[in-house]
Amino acid sequence: MQDIYGFSEVYNTVLIIFCLSFICINIFYMICMWKIFTKAGKLGWTSLIPIYSNYQLFDVAYGDGWKFLLLLIPIVNMVVSIQLLFKLANSFGQGTLFGMGLLFLSWLFIPILAFNKNIKYVGPYSRF
Repeated sequence: MQDIYGFSEVYNTVLIIFCLSFICINIFYMICMWKIFTKAGKLGWTSLIPIYSNYQLFDVAYGDGWKFLLLLIPIVNMVVSIQLLFKLANSFGQGTLFGMGLLFLSWLFIPILAFNKNIKYVGPYSRF
């Protein structure tokens, strides 16, 4: 059956634009995580490996990477994920408001954490 109104062409164009923008956003996010890992003294390529990157991110924020296993426990994983963002902010010398920014506006605060030259890694936040 032929599409007489041309909707399939519009649909395909919108789908291609959506997919390309999704790919570009993910590539930018990977670059940001690479920069965050290198700021923390980790190898940047480790941010590209799925499970190992979680281990490294917990090592940056908590000082103990094995705490990422808490993500496997239902309900607890939500609390630990939120704590991770605040501890990540504290590990880079930022306060609670920056942690709130990482939680609610991560699309803005992750690049700030990655590319701001004034934000330095000060070490894992020691309280848990």
